[in-house]
Amino acid sequence: MTAKDTQFGKKTFTSWLIESVGTVPIKRRQEHGDSADNMLVMTSLVESLRVGDCVCLFPEGMSRYHPGMAPLKTGVARIVSDTLSAEKDNPLFELTLVTCSITYMHRERFRSDVLVSFNPPVKLRPKDFPQLIQPVDFSVIRSLTAFMQSQISSGTIDAPDWKTVRVAKLAARMYAPLGTRMTLGDHVRVTRVFSDAFSGVTSRKWEESVKDEGGWVSDTSAKKEELVIRDSVAPATQEASQEYRERLAKDLGEYQDLLAHLGIKDERIRRALPRPFLFYRIVIRVVWMAILLAISIPGLLLWLPVYLTSSYAVWRFKMSGPIWDTFDEIAQYKMIYGLGAGAVVYSICLLITWPILPITFWAIPLLMWLTVRWWEDAVSAARALNALMRLFLLGRHELGRTKLWRDGLHKRVMELSQELGLPDDPESYFARRGGKEKGRVRGKWESGSRYFSLKRRRKRDWNEALRWYDVTDYPNMDN
Repeated sequence: MTAKDTQFGKKTFTSWLIESVGTVPIKRRQEHGDSADNMLVMTSLVESLRVGDCVCLFPEGMSRYHPGMAPLKTGVARIVSDTLSAEKDNPLFELTLVTCSITYMHRERFRSDVLVSFNPPVKLRPKDFPQLIQPVDFSVIRSLTAFMQSQISSGTIDAPDWKTVRVAKLAARMYAPLGTRMTLGDHVRVTRVFSDAFSGVTSRKWEESVKDEGGWVSDTSAKKEELVIRDSVAPATQEASQEYRERLAKDLGEYQDLLAHLGIKDERIRRALPRPFLFYRIVIRVVWMAILLAISIPGLLLWLPVYLTSSYAVWRFKMSGPIWDTFDEIAQYKMIYGLGAGAVVYSICLLITWPILPITFWAIPLLMWLTVRWWEDAVSAARALNALMRLFLLGRHELGRTKLWRDGLHKRVMELSQELGLPDDPESYFARRGGKEKGRVRGKWESGSRYFSLKRRRKRDWNEALRWYDVTDYPNMDN
């Protein structure tokens, strides 16, 4: 594994941990400018690959939270070329290149989801890819890097700005509303299809997006074929279609602005409930939230030192300098100091309850874990209560107008979904895709039991985060 060299040589537990697992330092131009020299490191990585070891690289070159991918560095492709060149006389040598796509639902929000998907591997042999044997044309290196970028991008949401991500997620929720049994991976792929459509990217249709991609080729035949496909659609038709999509994206953005102003989400408008039933739901949520908060108090007292310690450590770290490139380090500080504080709390509790140590040895970590689960459910109940109260206070005429607006947008979204090749019946289609090994929930009983599982809370909406309100906005990091 590789990491930026600024994390090495420090008298911290994080630095010791990074160095002890065999991580090698990479000098980046952000810190070293033109003097950055990684020749020895690259040689070490090539030797590791030659003997069959695995190497983990981060080709974007930094930890970032932006709506789209950064251009990949060519280091991975150059290491591939150097390795194949060193083994050019070995006909049995094979190098496997596996790219990984990471998608955060809300990276800055606690207990939000993240999708890690591994793309189809590419088998590279010296005899099959002589164009990678030195001396190599740098256009071949750029071609392989572009292939990796395309493959990684296909497994995540890669949009030009946060506004596109925002309306694409709204369109995905309108297309496959609450109750559609779909995995996080399917949700991300559907969102990606809408994101490409709204951003003007020549996107693959749904049937193509769920298939494995072919291997890499360095010649220009694929590019020529792509140009023919694009040119087969009349420019006037393309322009009209894109103008229609941009208008839909604009209208969806305005609709989401209204929902954010009202403090409710689209599902509440889609299935508007009668006012007496709303009042009944409000009472149920109040009682349920009060019960969950009450039973969470003992465990929250144990979690309080952990929260305060990790928050103070992150605050000290942020005060030490600019944080534009330290997202991973902030996460490391939270993890290390949180674990340390948790271990101290656990030890103190064991000392206090020494006479009944065999019981508290297991009871304390179980209580802390259950507290996290109860707290999640309490926050979810509070979020639903907030939405129900706002919906109850909303005038009938305004609710009716909003519902009509929503119905019109939904019709346009479904028309666009057909144009993009998305399944006509998402509930039936996604219920059939995959199996239990992918987190599938089948049947009302299993759905309810998994929702209150001690292992992990099954979220009703992949957009959920541990907040008292529905998170629909993103950090202002477009520039």
